[in-house]
Amino acid sequence: MALPSRAVDIAIGLFLIAMVPLRHWLARHQLKAQLWHLAVGGAIIGYLTGIVVSTGPLSVPLFLFYGLTKGAFLATEAASSLGLYVSKSVTFRHFGALTPDVALKGLIAGSSLMAGAFIAKRFVLRLKPDVFRLVMDGIMLVAGASLLWSAATH
Repeated sequence: MALPSRAVDIAIGLFLIAMVPLRHWLARHQLKAQLWHLAVGGAIIGYLTGIVVSTGPLSVPLFLFYGLTKGAFLATEAASSLGLYVSKSVTFRHFGALTPDVALKGLIAGSSLMAGAFIAKRFVLRLKPDVFRLVMDGIMLVAGASLLWSAATH
């Protein structure tokens, strides 16, 4: 049984939007995630990734709550994504779900994402940490709204 994509879009969209005011509340109270929070959050996100196609945006608030900014954020997000997608690829290949055509499309998509990260890195490293966090808030709000819009129109 597959989860309805509309319900997943709504859940992730609402989650991303809710994380923006939560991040500000945590910052106001000088609360930050600890390493064990990253481990628990990573386990939950890893599990969700096994049952939902795309959970990439879910790690963004977790890394921001930990206090990562700029280059550290980009590097951690990239390493996390690489580990996640290599393990998914191995699993899908083992169970026969990763055909050569799908693998090629994945390599093309992954290459474009890597190129985008390299291009963005130049701009991100120039940002002040507070500006970076505000940009990330904007990205999470737009991504959440986009997911809600997608769920409403499909």
